[in-house]
Amino acid sequence: MLEKNTKIYVAGHRGLVGSAIWNNLKSRGYENLVGRTHSELDLLDAVAVRRFFDEECPGAVVLAAAHVGGIMANLKDRADFIYENLQIQQNVIGESFRHGVKKLLFLGSTCIYPREAPQPMREECLLTSPLEYTNEPYAIAKIAGLKMCESFNLQYGTNYIAVMPTNLYGPNDNFHLEKSHVLPAMIRKFHLAKCLAGADWDAVRKDLSLRPVEGVDGTASEADIRAVLARFGITAEAVTLWGTGRPLREFLWSEEMADASVHVLLNVDFKDTYDAGADEVRNCHINVGTGRELSIREVAEKIKAVVGFGGELRWDSSKPDGTMRKLTDVSKLHRLGWHHKVEIDEGIVRLYRWYTGG
Repeated sequence: MLEKNTKIYVAGHRGLVGSAIWNNLKSRGYENLVGRTHSELDLLDAVAVRRFFDEECPGAVVLAAAHVGGIMANLKDRADFIYENLQIQQNVIGESFRHGVKKLLFLGSTCIYPREAPQPMREECLLTSPLEYTNEPYAIAKIAGLKMCESFNLQYGTNYIAVMPTNLYGPNDNFHLEKSHVLPAMIRKFHLAKCLAGADWDAVRKDLSLRPVEGVDGTASEADIRAVLARFGITAEAVTLWGTGRPLREFLWSEEMADASVHVLLNVDFKDTYDAGADEVRNCHINVGTGRELSIREVAEKIKAVVGFGGELRWDSSKPDGTMRKLTDVSKLHRLGWHHKVEIDEGIVRLYRWYTGG
């Protein structure tokens, strides 16, 4: 257990998970928290990261900063996804070691697992067969990160723990129509379609003013707004989503991911993550999820109902589905003392209320 006065650096403290971890730590009485925005500290800059650690000397680190996105972004920006994530991890984990950080928590992703991994996916199936092509660069970066943690622990006796969350959603999510993950993107699409259908142009313009789409903001003409939204499958009559809707996905409320992460940070040591009697120590990371799944089509229908959009839901099967199943086996997490509480129906309602300020 970390002392309450321990200085904890949360890298990515403004992001979906990082902000939730920050708030969770505060709620538990950890007030000595350090965070830097990207403009204050570029984690790709090794010299700047070393200077930061020299000045702050944190006792614990949460590495929640990453270059992330959905299928479209992973396909288009493959070099950015592998290079930037490797660089962030190299700098933060490396400086944590050089500065004697007592505890480090590294956040990865369940996309580390093979495309055809047995379901539900146990930690032991890592590196047993090929990855999903669409997010292979990101997955390789995250595998490198968890292996860095594992390897530092084995060689130097450090206490770095890696957690692999399933698909996350929640407050402070990214709602970019091209670069966000599937659930927040769908919430925004259905919301905008509902506003178009009801001719609520004040709401449409407010949305685009907060989050412009391809340079089109709330000051644009109605024709320009309709045109750019239509390119993303958003019209007054229908919402068109990528793929077939058949893939199955597991979703975890981000504040619960934060609670699981802080639980691991405070209560789990490296020695707790593997079988002490094993000939080889590997796969020491921890899956974090609900252990429950539903199809993308089912999620879309639930969001459509919560938002109240009365138009059609269409699917563009010419676009990729991605991995067909990605269900985590969370038995290790359960053994370590944490279970989820927020189910998907409640989570969608919460997130839509947050998005609309309700």
